[in-house]
Amino acid sequence: MNNANGKSDHVPLAGKKPTIPASGKKPVMPPKGKKPTLPAAGKKPSLATGGKKPVMPSGGKKPAGALGRKPTGPLAGKKPTLPAGTGGDGAPATLTRKDFATDQDVRWCPGCGDYAILATMQRLMPELGVPKEKTVFVSGIGCSSRFPYYMNTYGLHSIHGRAPAIATGLKASRPDLDVWIVTGDGDALSIGGNHLIHLLRRNINVQLLLFNNQIYGLTKGQYSPTSEQGKVTKSTPYGSVDHPFYPVPLALGADATFVARTMDRDPKHMQAMMRRAHSHGGAAFLEIYQNCNIFNDGAFFEFTERNTKAHSTIFLEHGKPLVYDNGQRGLRLNGFELESIDLSTGKWSVDDCLLYNEGSIELANIVSRMSWQEDLPRPFGVFFREDRPSYEELMQEQIEGITAKRGKGDLSNLLNAGDTWMIEN
Repeated sequence: MNNANGKSDHVPLAGKKPTIPASGKKPVMPPKGKKPTLPAAGKKPSLATGGKKPVMPSGGKKPAGALGRKPTGPLAGKKPTLPAGTGGDGAPATLTRKDFATDQDVRWCPGCGDYAILATMQRLMPELGVPKEKTVFVSGIGCSSRFPYYMNTYGLHSIHGRAPAIATGLKASRPDLDVWIVTGDGDALSIGGNHLIHLLRRNINVQLLLFNNQIYGLTKGQYSPTSEQGKVTKSTPYGSVDHPFYPVPLALGADATFVARTMDRDPKHMQAMMRRAHSHGGAAFLEIYQNCNIFNDGAFFEFTERNTKAHSTIFLEHGKPLVYDNGQRGLRLNGFELESIDLSTGKWSVDDCLLYNEGSIELANIVSRMSWQEDLPRPFGVFFREDRPSYEELMQEQIEGITAKRGKGDLSNLLNAGDTWMIEN
């Protein structure tokens, strides 16, 4: 073959396989030290010239069709696109905890309770059956607010106290998304307090996890809105004079439709409460007692450690009697107040104990006030749950009703309707 300059393209045999002549002739041997490349055993292919592949005889042609020709058209060379979240056979892909972990280094202090909360959430997510692409974690500012970095989903690390406001806008515009809010006692109950109560009263269909460690950890140990009165910190060297917020009564006062409490050192209960919160069709508020082992270590050890937990905590279960301390003690109503009774003496029995009803807002308010009564155990579990239409449902219903009556709106006409004017130089 000649090139564009009219010269031969033939190259010496150096480094190339020898050309085998027609049958019956001896092959031309390659340069000394190299072995000839022989054809496959028992086959005599027709040999082409100029370095081309041999032309197959008619009996050896590849069949026509997809196996014999390269595909053409817009799909040429492309693999089929499978639906999101499916395996190769079209079945739903099975997700694991690892699927919800990211490649980011987890940057909390060693021993922080946030690690347990993160691990519990990552274990729970595959069980919920929500695609990662439909899940969003929104946070504000604080140690807990690094959470979105460590969840392999969509996430928003927003500004101080504004996570509820941002989540409200997101859920209102994209009600199909599964939205979680991660916040802390400082982030949610100080600068973010106003946003929190309005999210709860509106009943936005989100899950809000409030990590309560009764301290400002990210800014190195100042007292927070939930710190106990008399708390000595860097910002209150002689003790705080503030009366603290109690998150559960606060959420009940804001008319939240789901209010619960759990702790970082009980992963089984924590996962159960997260699952309950997720299944609720409205604003679900979950307070999590979280130990800050650097600036407020042991704040909740009375309720979380094995040697004191049974006597100092009670776990609320709908329709079951309020019994604690390994069945030795219970709670009964004396008027409008709860009192602890000894079930081991024979004077009282389980039948005398109050049956808990998570649908009663009155009972939820009474039980939530146990948090600061020293002679009563600290309650954990679901305090209150109520079915009520969510904000997004009501908003969508309103939009559809108005559209049916007045037709689809036109933004340009709206902006130019009524009295308009132009300012000229």
